[in-house]
Amino acid sequence: MIELEIQGLSESREGLLIDVGRFVIANGFTLQRQRLVQDPHGILITMVVRGPWLKKRALVSALNAYERFLSVKVEPYVEGELKPHFAASHKLPPQTALASPPIAAAPAMTSVPAAEPVTSKVVDRPEPVVASAIADVPETRQAPPEPEPEFEFILPNPPRPAPPPAPMAATPFVDLVPQGPDEPAVDKLLRDLEYDYPKIVPQLLAMDHAVAEAARESSLALAGRRMGGWVFEREYALDGGLDLREAIERIGVPALRALAEVDQQGAQLHIQGSALCAEDGHSGCSFFSGFLEGLLSPAIAPGSLSIFPVCCRSYGADECVLAISD
Repeated sequence: MIELEIQGLSESREGLLIDVGRFVIANGFTLQRQRLVQDPHGILITMVVRGPWLKKRALVSALNAYERFLSVKVEPYVEGELKPHFAASHKLPPQTALASPPIAAAPAMTSVPAAEPVTSKVVDRPEPVVASAIADVPETRQAPPEPEPEFEFILPNPPRPAPPPAPMAATPFVDLVPQGPDEPAVDKLLRDLEYDYPKIVPQLLAMDHAVAEAARESSLALAGRRMGGWVFEREYALDGGLDLREAIERIGVPALRALAEVDQQGAQLHIQGSALCAEDGHSGCSFFSGFLEGLLSPAIAPGSLSIFPVCCRSYGADECVLAISD
């Protein structure tokens, strides 16, 4: 067996998880985890899948031929290695706005200097002798008033342009190392199951937020398996030896409808408006998968049961879809 990481870039997200999930199932792989991220370049999808290494080439060929992928990359998955999406936008350093040079104040108009005292010539007698005299300015004459200073028109500096917003950068795909289930929390949840069922969703949400993030999915799956087995023993213990299709129709769908709105389409169950999958990237489908596993395994003929989460509401899909196969 081999684990692969699929990274793809598409223009739109509608139905993308379902289409890629079908390629994965058709080539014998199972989904380990998935993520959709909005990016300025488009929709970034990341999937970690597990399957036979002999089918790797067929899976890669199917993904390369998928017309909705602008580009796609398939590489071996290394546990614990953080690998950013190959098409994610890189965050640019913030740009500094250029300071506007101050505008010089308008120059003041130059005032005209005051006129000099007027001189006149005085003739004493008719002889052609000219006596130069400077007429004294009368002492009572007031000096001309000082000119008023001109107003200086100072224009305000124009507002500085705001720096352009930095481009959006996609959050890199960070994969937590999974941990085992929190069994004390699961035991506490199921302690009063006989009285709480089927109104068990508030207790599930409380446990979902109480356990550690790395142990959340395994705890939900364990709670689902135990609850599904309890429901089978209580209500369907006489229904055994069924094939998979009969078990889904006669046991799986009626039991699951006590917890959520479910629509069956062949071997796929479409869950509408799951309260466990309302938060962004916070999927609760592992509980439904575990519930169906604990419910259907005792009823079907001997054989393995595989439940594959095709898409989830918490990752942007319109509904949660579980594909069941044996």
